[in-house]
Amino acid sequence: MKIVIVTDGPYGERAHETIKKDFECDFVQLEPPTSLFMDEVEIDPDSFKKLEKADILITYVLHPDLTLELVEKLNHKVEWIIVGAWRGEGFKNQLEKFGNVTCPENMCDLEENGNPIFDDFVSKFGKPVVEIESENDLVTSIKVLRCSPCGSTKFIAKELIGESLENLPIKAGLKIQHYPCRAPKMRLFTDDECKKEMAANFHKEAFEKSLNKNLESDS
Repeated sequence: MKIVIVTDGPYGERAHETIKKDFECDFVQLEPPTSLFMDEVEIDPDSFKKLEKADILITYVLHPDLTLELVEKLNHKVEWIIVGAWRGEGFKNQLEKFGNVTCPENMCDLEENGNPIFDDFVSKFGKPVVEIESENDLVTSIKVLRCSPCGSTKFIAKELIGESLENLPIKAGLKIQHYPCRAPKMRLFTDDECKKEMAANFHKEAFEKSLNKNLESDS
């Protein structure tokens, strides 16, 4: 499976570094449009050839007209498009009407949707899933079964080795601030703290589920 990440700004490089460890993954940088008119938005032909070869296209493009142009021209050429940067519910609805496009609130919110190609990707990247091992109430290892595309889950896992199990999920949620989480910066006119809190809660819940699963196994 081939993943292609496309951006017109500072976002996407961390996702590329993380995803390429598990899937073939290309990174394409586009120039943001200078025109205010949609009919003058152009995509470099060489870049377009790289984009259309994707099974899954992940866009961190910030310019809405360029995002729409990419989706309109590529939705029938690729299996699935994940829009990691978008603004406004109306724009989100417009994009998702293409059928094979999803606009997650956060990239660490991705879960299976029944499409085999999409689900294959989301089995590795999306909503965090971890497996914790401990001894004498201290963390001895944390296996990341599903990582946030930006790599924050693996960062948190390394940081928490040797920590006490007490309040471990809360520690996991706080640690993401040290990465730091960049999700809110890809949203305009939204509550930054809300997005940070959402990412923190996803990781907190992942650690809670793993600890609860361990308790059930021991009982």
